[in-house]
Amino acid sequence: MADPAFRPALLVVDMQEDFCPPNGSLAVPEGRSITPLINTLLALPAATLPLKIATKDWHPSDHISFASNHPGPPPKRPFLDTTTITNPLNPSGGESYTTRLWPAHCIQSTPGAALIPELNTTHLTHIIEKGTDPRVEMYSAFYCPLNNPRLPDTDSGLADLLRSRGTTHVYVVGLAADYCVRSTAEDAVREGFEAYVIEEATRAVEPAGWEACKREMEGNGVRVVGWEGLEVRRLFGGGEEVS
Repeated sequence: MADPAFRPALLVVDMQEDFCPPNGSLAVPEGRSITPLINTLLALPAATLPLKIATKDWHPSDHISFASNHPGPPPKRPFLDTTTITNPLNPSGGESYTTRLWPAHCIQSTPGAALIPELNTTHLTHIIEKGTDPRVEMYSAFYCPLNNPRLPDTDSGLADLLRSRGTTHVYVVGLAADYCVRSTAEDAVREGFEAYVIEEATRAVEPAGWEACKREMEGNGVRVVGWEGLEVRRLFGGGEEVS
């Protein structure tokens, strides 16, 4: 009998060509290597894992996160420089954040924005496109950080979708561990879900900083779990959740 206190969903974050070696413009080290584990989760039956949601960065070409859209002088450099983003609907309200700049990536309808072909997309129940507003950065699959007021096009509807299906626990995998995976998992906690990041099924832009990133996520209520742990085994009917 199904446990009504355990209604899981899988979030497969940004498994796109531009985030994967060998040719991605923002390739995450070993990003492709996690696909077999993700496909194993995607193959679970709907009765066990009813929601299997993939997210995609889906940027317009003039997106604010691209260093090439900040020509200077001096020109901004990807990975090295940042920009400050202010709420365009409330520019004098003091709400802003600073974000790292990147190479152009995942531009709408380009090959780099496609989900990688080895990902078994036939098992997906939904695909969510994010980062579509050129004025703001949006790592999280839920919404961008600005909420006074929230920009209408930057709420993906993910929280409502999860609630409509009675979701209790969210398992987050994909790319990149220290950016979009992290932000998605932390927002899942803010929305009232139990959030797990499966460590073997994600990779970081900066692997050297992963241990510190894990500690920060866990401090924000996210649980970073192992593939062999009870939290993942529970999806396969192999044990109860650890407390």
